Amino acid sequence: MTTAAVDPRAGRRCHNALNSLHATLYFSPDLGRELAELGVTDSRAVNFAARAAALGRVGPGVVAATFYNYKYELVARHVPAVWETVSPEQALQARARAVDATLRRLLDDVVESEEMAEAARLALRATEACTRAARPLYAAHADLPVPEKPHLAYFHAATLLREHRGDGHLAVLMSAELDGLEAVVTHTATGKGMTPKWVFGTRGWSQEEWDAAAGRLRERGLLDGDGELTEAGVALRAGIETETDRLDRAPYEHLGAEGVVRLTELATGFARRALAAGAFPANLLGKS
Repeated sequence: MTTAAVDPRAGRRCHNALNSLHATLYFSPDLGRELAELGVTDSRAVNFAARAAALGRVGPGVVAATFYNYKYELVARHVPAVWETVSPEQALQARARAVDATLRRLLDDVVESEEMAEAARLALRATEACTRAARPLYAAHADLPVPEKPHLAYFHAATLLREHRGDGHLAVLMSAELDGLEAVVTHTATGKGMTPKWVFGTRGWSQEEWDAAAGRLRERGLLDGDGELTEAGVALRAGIETETDRLDRAPYEHLGAEGVVRLTELATGFARRALAAGAFPANLLGKS
């Protein structure tokens, strides 16, 4: 495939569509059930084990660093203790079973379709241009074998593309001098992030810590008294996404404009079907 210029926003749209289906795993009862059968029952421990398993038997510092917006103390309550209950290898196997069950439940007959096979081929082709340097979560997942079944291969490729962009995004957040909680507060203020309730329940932060982060952002002129982004805040968030696009352009340029359009079309269809099947909690997004 010849490298071709692709509008960075097209790459972002493609990633967002891929990530929408990828994210269903972390809200899936199938993931909780698979790990509960191995003795991991706390939902936060399930999340850490499922996403961090590719890194191996790491400690809380590595997980907090690579996940970025989780409070270290929350991570340390579950990692490395979770590895005494389930090994990273067992967690990866459980995750694979959960992916299979989740996609079959949400997508039904689409799992066995030619469209799924085509999407897997396109997504895997895009991953050929991903790079490991300074991208730990991507690099760890890139060392895993590609599943044979198309729907699992598609999910694997979506994971690689998600973590590749995500690792680059963290570098941009650091350059913008936003810590993990400040990044969440500003993202929520765009109207696209999780509600504070979800942040408190899953990321380990308190209302007091949220308010302190908001205060720091007001001092920088990024947030107003109502918790809305100021003009400077809007510009900062837009710049963060643009720079993230730049760092993540290689996979989509490698795929080419036509391939990006087709993969976005297929991924959007899968994501919409999953959403209609109730893949996400109704109160996940928003500012309330």
